[in-house]
Amino acid sequence: MTNITTKKDSVKDIAEDTVKEVFSVMDGFIKQTPDRPSADEIVEGPVIGIDKSAVYVDMRPYGTGIIYGREFINSRDVIKKINIGDTITARVIEEENEDGYIELSLKEARQAMIWSEAESAIQNKEVFELVVKDANKGGLIFDWQGIQGFLPASQLKAEHYPRVEDGDKDKILVELKKLIGERLSVTIITADTTEGKMVFSEQNPNQKERETVAKKYKIGDKITGETTGVVDFGVFVKIEEGLEGLVHISEIDWGLVEDPRTMYSIGDKVDVVVIEVKDDKISLSIKALKNNPWGEASKRYKKGDSIEAVVIKYNQYGALASVEEGVAGLIHVSEFGNLDKLKETLELGKSYCFKINVFEPKEHKMTLTIPKKEVA
Repeated sequence: MTNITTKKDSVKDIAEDTVKEVFSVMDGFIKQTPDRPSADEIVEGPVIGIDKSAVYVDMRPYGTGIIYGREFINSRDVIKKINIGDTITARVIEEENEDGYIELSLKEARQAMIWSEAESAIQNKEVFELVVKDANKGGLIFDWQGIQGFLPASQLKAEHYPRVEDGDKDKILVELKKLIGERLSVTIITADTTEGKMVFSEQNPNQKERETVAKKYKIGDKITGETTGVVDFGVFVKIEEGLEGLVHISEIDWGLVEDPRTMYSIGDKVDVVVIEVKDDKISLSIKALKNNPWGEASKRYKKGDSIEAVVIKYNQYGALASVEEGVAGLIHVSEFGNLDKLKETLELGKSYCFKINVFEPKEHKMTLTIPKKEVA
């Protein structure tokens, strides 16, 4: 009887271990499985079918993507060049339609990629050989990957700049039209997705020339320059002829800067200070010329203080709350479980009572907690 009981217990233990192992494997598989693509997300996959009105894309493990209806019509020119087996990139329109397909857009994804490539080209100072398509009294017209761009006359090299007496615009136009059909080496200096605006420049000396000019400057030098490009990640400033520096978005102001385009335009005069010189690249700062608000804040606040702050932004880590101009603290999402619950509790633009959890003014770091009664 004892042996039978022992065997039963042994079998039971083995069964329990097997179940635990299966659940462990399943849990690991679930954790490794990527999240289902959501609306507006850019995805890619191989084409598994093409008919007269639709293109089918393998989106495993989630199912099948489809490009049809208006999206199919809008992308006919591109679809003509697609074959079964080709991997394509598309934007998710609907996670799952009534037929169970993931609806995709080919045209919008391509446009998004082009503008992303433009931003990358600005950052990397890529040079393109483009043909002048047309001209007007202000400059030249180019076409880059199907997007029309403008090169202001002021951005032409000296040999191409229209030398006209009295700045007569009609005479300038005559000179600019002589460049139609010519191939010029240009760089993109502005790519504004929202306005569909792209601006080029021909002023692009070679790297050795830029390195020689850049060596003239050292960290701490104060300069008055002119903005030549405004992008998502910062502002380009012409220091002198043939040399530009970048003011990264984090160096524009001590306060939160969402979009540099709302603060600067091409041609603005701006005071900057050199904060780094590396090869032919110069990094600049605007905020370094302003009073550091964290220094003053260190005299007024300390860890454990209760303060009032206004919620100004959500990010992947939680919410930012402005304590005063240029000083903000982070309320971490872990206090709420997830970002949705945080947003339900802390509304943008509203003021709340917080407690300072971490305060390191030299590192420009502050974290805040909200009283539990506020969270409940």
